[in-house]
Amino acid sequence: MGIWIDTAEYYGRRPGMKHLAESIRQAGKEEEKQGNKTQDPVRHEEERKDDRDGGESKQDLERQRDERIEQTGQLTLERHGEDDRAIHMISIIGEIEGHDNLSSSSKTTKYEHILPQLAAIEDSSKIEGLLILLNTMGGDVEAGLAIAEMIASLSKPTVSLVLGGGHSIGVPIAVSADYSFIVPSGTMVIHPVRMSGTVIGAPQTFDYFKQIQDRITGFVCSHCAMTRSRMEKMMMETGILTKDLGTILVGKEAVDAGLIDEVGGIKEAIAKLHAMAERSG
Repeated sequence: MGIWIDTAEYYGRRPGMKHLAESIRQAGKEEEKQGNKTQDPVRHEEERKDDRDGGESKQDLERQRDERIEQTGQLTLERHGEDDRAIHMISIIGEIEGHDNLSSSSKTTKYEHILPQLAAIEDSSKIEGLLILLNTMGGDVEAGLAIAEMIASLSKPTVSLVLGGGHSIGVPIAVSADYSFIVPSGTMVIHPVRMSGTVIGAPQTFDYFKQIQDRITGFVCSHCAMTRSRMEKMMMETGILTKDLGTILVGKEAVDAGLIDEVGGIKEAIAKLHAMAERSG
């Protein structure tokens, strides 16, 4: 007849053997754990997979968030931490790229990235508003007008914020939102249309220039308080830009001219967008 002894308890009572007792207890726990794995290997594998996937998914989301900001300058901002209500932020920076790729050393906004995202925002039930941040020197007329028309046609509330500058074709994008802000040091340049490349010296060329100019002027004046005659006068101003025609408006000057709605920063822009979203919701 054998005698069963609780070895952990036995060694634990003997002087100098407490460390051995602890080792025995730990070994017992490991054996019990291994036994549970053997009895239910499927459950064990599922638990391991859940733990692994849970850890990786959080890291993946953070990495995807960072990559999205780096590559497209876009971010979805969850409203007060609520998963089901959010605003989307799009930044228009550098030069607005058209049908031709610019050099790799230039900071650009690609319209082929912006247009699909705007369509997704319109179709999303989670996104309740759009914030557009602008710091652009302008760029391709066709691409800039396409972005501006898409923003203007959204049913979701939209707010734009001009930071460093909203020059040239950046002006239509700034005014395309339902409400616009400019920081006190922000600038906006209004000037006539320019064209690079081969120019044919014929009356039809100048007629085409005038047609493009009318498209831009008509869009801007239909989305802000500035009159068409005043905008055309600012475009042809000769005493402000030393090597060009046009006018520079700084901060409050853009508001006084009727181009922008209000002077403010990111705090005011987000607060305004939330208020508009609540009214529309």
